[in-house]
Amino acid sequence: MPQIKYRRILLKISGEALAGEAHRGLNFDIVNDVCRAIRQCVDMGVQVGLVVGGGNFWRGVKDGADKMQRSHGDAMGMLATVMNAIAVADALEKQGVDARVLSAVEMNKFAEYFTRDTAERYLNSGKVVLFAAGTGNPYFSTDTGAVLRGVEIEADAILLAKNVDGIYSADPNVDPTAVKYDTLTYDQVLARHLKATDTTAMTLAMDNHMVLACFALKDPQNIIRVVCGEKIGTIVKEEI
Repeated sequence: MPQIKYRRILLKISGEALAGEAHRGLNFDIVNDVCRAIRQCVDMGVQVGLVVGGGNFWRGVKDGADKMQRSHGDAMGMLATVMNAIAVADALEKQGVDARVLSAVEMNKFAEYFTRDTAERYLNSGKVVLFAAGTGNPYFSTDTGAVLRGVEIEADAILLAKNVDGIYSADPNVDPTAVKYDTLTYDQVLARHLKATDTTAMTLAMDNHMVLACFALKDPQNIIRVVCGEKIGTIVKEEI
């Protein structure tokens, strides 16, 4: 059994990462690979909270910009995260992992309403808890929602699994000279305007001394590697 560094995690997965090459909808080969990695974490004794973005269905700012009122666009984005949470919970259940969807917005036909105590009870019983609908408010990203839930459940770290393999000095898809960082402080990320998360999410992590691990979801086994303390991606913390 490998050594575990983080025994309770909040894993944030971008919705786009679950869409694969299609960039929209869900690629269940990817979803199932991710769920297998999560199951391995659970089997190792790791408590897993999970937030899935909604960008594979709808991004409030990007898709609704200048076309509709911001709050309405963001509401659609929250609903997209609920759809993803239900899909991933279903995939986890098929692999023998107990999973519960908790929503920041009441919709009792599809998910339980989020309370911190309910999440704590489920995590302690070995269930994977999927946090849906962001913070329940417009103008907040799912990254901010993930950090908020990570702080609330007192996670050891927040794992940000994205389409890029860490935090760079610039967009590596645009700038071939972009440099990847192994470690950063919150202050460095904010001062350099690095595209790790939005400013609200990073400030919330900084205020609560929450370790962030940013890495690529391309290989879902990276989730386990980070949990075990391997040096992949970029770690953001108080001091280097």
